[in-house]
Amino acid sequence: MPNKALRFAIFGNDYQPKKSESAARLLSSLSARGAQVSIENNFRMFLTEVTGVDCCATQSFEGSDFEADFVISMGGDGTLLKAESYVGSKQIPIIGVNTGRLGFLAQTMPSEIDQMLDDIWRDNYAIDEHAMIMAETDGLPLSTCPYALNDIAVLKRDNASMISIRAEINGEHLVTYQADGLIISTPTGSTAYSLSNGGPIIVPRSGIICLTPVAPHSLNVRPIVISDDSEVTLTVESRSHNFLAAIDGRSEKVLEGTVLTVRKAPFVTRILRQHNKRFFSTLREKMMWGVDKR
Repeated sequence: MPNKALRFAIFGNDYQPKKSESAARLLSSLSARGAQVSIENNFRMFLTEVTGVDCCATQSFEGSDFEADFVISMGGDGTLLKAESYVGSKQIPIIGVNTGRLGFLAQTMPSEIDQMLDDIWRDNYAIDEHAMIMAETDGLPLSTCPYALNDIAVLKRDNASMISIRAEINGEHLVTYQADGLIISTPTGSTAYSLSNGGPIIVPRSGIICLTPVAPHSLNVRPIVISDDSEVTLTVESRSHNFLAAIDGRSEKVLEGTVLTVRKAPFVTRILRQHNKRFFSTLREKMMWGVDKR
C-alpha cells in the first residue's frame, strides 16, 4: 500500500450513541494508516463525552475552519448535506458513511469502511460531481448558507394558510402557484423532498432542475423541468406577511415581498464513489423496485 500522509475532516450525527462503534472503527482504521484526522468540534465532544470513543489522536475544528484531502460524513444524507454546507467552494471530496436510514448520498456502509479506505490509498475510486443551486434575495441576505445540493424551497409557516408564489423563468412569467410551497430541486435532490411531493426522479448530470409545488390548490398544476442555466425568480404573498425559505432543510423566516432568485451555483459538490456503486443499482435498492413482499 502506498505511503500517503492524507488528511481527513470528519463530520457526524451526534444523536446516535448506539452507532459510535462505527466511529471508533473509522478512527482506528485511519490511525493505522497514518492519516491526520480532525473532527468537527460538536461531534468530537459527543464521541468523547457521551460514547467514550478515544479521540486523543485527533484535532477539532468548527464550521468551515479546516483543511483536508477528504471529508467524511458519518450519519445519513442530512449529515452529508450539513458537511457539504461547510465544504462549499473548497471542492474537497466528501465520503458518506451511512449510519442513518435511506442513504442515497451516504452510500458506504459501516462494514465497508476498511475497503473504502483501502480504495482511497490505492486511488481506486471515482469522484462524482453534483451540480448545486443557490439563492439570493433583493433585501437582507439570508443568514444561512445560500448553496443547496438537494433543493431550495419556499414554504408557508406552520400556522399559516397557503401562500401565493409568482414564479418567473428568465424574466418570463410561468405561473402563480397557490400552494403550501414550491420546491426547486437539483437532480441529486430529485429523490428527496421533491419526490415525496410527486416530482420526477432525475438522473445525475442531466443539466436540469425541477419545480415541484407542495400541496397545490389546483390539481392541474404539475412539476416542470427546466434547464439548470435558467434563472428562477420567486415573489411570495402570505396572509402572515412572511414565509420560510428552506435551503437543504436549513429554514429561516423571510418577509413578504422579498424577491428570491434561484440559479445554478458557480461550483459543484464532489462526492467520492467506490467503483462497485452505481446510480441505477442504488435506485433499485433504495426504492425497493422489483421487490415482491407477498
